[in-house]
Parts: sequence; C-alpha cells; structure tokens
Amino acid sequence: MFKYPIWIILAAILIFGFTQTKKPTAYLFPKLQAFPPMPVNPTNLVTIEGVELGRYLFYDPILSSDSSIACATCHQQAFAFSDGHKRFSEGINNTKLKRNTPALFNLAWNEALFWDGKAENIEHQVFFPVTDHQEMDLNWQMAERRLNKSTFYRNLFLNAFGVAEIDSVLVSKAIAQFERTILSYNTRLDRALRREVFLTKEELKGLELLNDQSKGNCLHCHPTDANFVGSTGKFSNNGLDVANSPSDYKDKGRGGVTGIPNDMGLFKIPSLRNIAVTAPYMHDGRFNTLEEVLDFYTEGVNKSINIDSKMHFSHATGVSLSAEEKKQIIIFLNALTDSVLISSKAFANPFDN
Repeated sequence: MFKYPIWIILAAILIFGFTQTKKPTAYLFPKLQAFPPMPVNPTNLVTIEGVELGRYLFYDPILSSDSSIACATCHQQAFAFSDGHKRFSEGINNTKLKRNTPALFNLAWNEALFWDGKAENIEHQVFFPVTDHQEMDLNWQMAERRLNKSTFYRNLFLNAFGVAEIDSVLVSKAIAQFERTILSYNTRLDRALRREVFLTKEELKGLELLNDQSKGNCLHCHPTDANFVGSTGKFSNNGLDVANSPSDYKDKGRGGVTGIPNDMGLFKIPSLRNIAVTAPYMHDGRFNTLEEVLDFYTEGVNKSINIDSKMHFSHATGVSLSAEEKKQIIIFLNALTDSVLISSKAFANPFDN
C-alpha cells in the first residue's frame, strides 16, 4: 500500500512538523500624534519575529570581518543611536570615518539615508556599512556563511521569514525591521501635546524663538509644530564653508552621489529630536555644543554658491539672537530629548539578557 515503510513516513511527518514555523506576527506600531502617516515598505512588512532577529543582528559583531564591531558600536542607544561624543566613529583597525555618525530613529520617514542620501531606504542602507572597508569590512558571502553555520540564527530566520537559507537580502530586511521600530515620540513636547505635562515658560519661549523667522528661523528645515519628525528630510547647504564654485567643496555631499553641480555641498537635514544627546553637530562634527551651533547661525554663516535660499537672513546679517534668547532655545531643545527611547529595553542589547 505504501511505497516506503511506515516508520519512515512517520519520521518524515515528525521532522516536517518540527521544522515548520507559524506565520510571523504583525508588529503593532504605537499611535502617533502630529506625525505624518508612517511610510510602509510592502516588500518588508514588520513582524515581531523580524524585529527580534534584527535586534540580535544589530548588536552582534558577527557582521564585521574580525568580529570586533557591530552596528550598535557606532549607534549607541544612550545617545539616540549616534556615537556618543565622538566626532568621527572608528571602524575596523581603528580607522576613523570621514563623517559624523548620524542618529537612528524615526527612519521610516526618511526617503534617503546617510548624510549624502546614497541609500534609497532603510533596507538599502544596511548594505553599506557591512562591506565598507573603513567600517565593518566584511563581504556578504562570508557574512552569509557565518550566519548559515549558526543554529541560533537559522532558527530565528526560519521564524521570521520561513526560510532555511540565509542571504544578505534577508539580513538587510531583518535589521531594517528593527530600525523601523526605533521611534522617538515621548519627548516633553510630545507629552505636552498629549496633555500629560505642561511646557515651562522658558521652553515655550524657546519654541517661539525657534520658529520666529526674524529670530531663529529654524522652522523651514526643522519643523516642530505641525510635523513632529523634526526635519523636512531634505538636503541643504547651510553655509558651513565658503565656496565660489561647486568644485570648491572638499566634501561634495549630495553632489558626490548625484553628480549634479547644484547638489554640491548639500547634506541631509537632521532632526532636532534628541539633539541635546547627539553632539557633536553637522556632517563633519565640527561643533561640540549647541551653543557653538547657535553662535554659528548668529554670526558664522558663510556665503556659498549653493547655500539654501532659506538661509538668506543668516548669511546676510546673521540671525538676531541675544545670549538670553540662545539660552531659551537650548532649554527648548533639551525638551526634545526622548528619555524613553534612550532607555527602553525594547531597543537594548538582547545579548545582555
């Protein structure tokens, strides 16, 4: 009746049953106020199992050539996933990178990542640091071999994606899923919007000065009222350096990716969220403090060929900020620190458990 002995059939059923996994569970994002709708990647829907896997990969040095550094080495939770107070992070063999490490949160709203926007989305972003010779310096073939040798990771990938063979695309999807869950929405400003707390008079004055076009004039690039992401997500030249022609820029920024002359010297506009814990500032980390940043916008903006037209107040006469007004703005900027984000166990190193 049966082609194979019954014991072989029963064994196959048992083995098949144990190797099958249930369908991954959809991850439920919190409801956010004053945020635009969260963009969704239909080719990489976020699941609880995918997020768990991505968190392990984010903290595991297995993705570096000598297994000495992980994503979390340069993106530390205590500093809103920036690199502490380092101007330039260090990769393999203590090689210093050429740009300051950006913070990682609310990434779903970013259409392009890195200071120059070379990555189209979060999934694409993951591919760069692993193979970069100055960062993790590991080829994907070796990364895949390492992960496929691990029973631990094979089981996690099976639970998250239902496949037994691990490849670079799945690695990028898993890390991206974890990074999509790193949301900053619990600052004092957020809590005030939810009527859980009230901003102080000085915080309110700082917010007013920040958005006053005759004062801070920050609202064009760093919206903090109708759009709580804290950045337009676009690219801009804020007059950091003198440049009379596109070729004068030492770091081409966005122009180095697109090759377009008008993009030379433009960099991604960072969010003001968690700005108090993500020093130093600018793409090259040239400013150590928020005081230095405000001093620059008050009196240090340079005339540049590609300077953003929205900077016309600054490079013409300097923004009109007194010492007291700078202090009030900084008080408000401190109200944009998300203490939940930087301490949540959901984003912490899973290997510590």
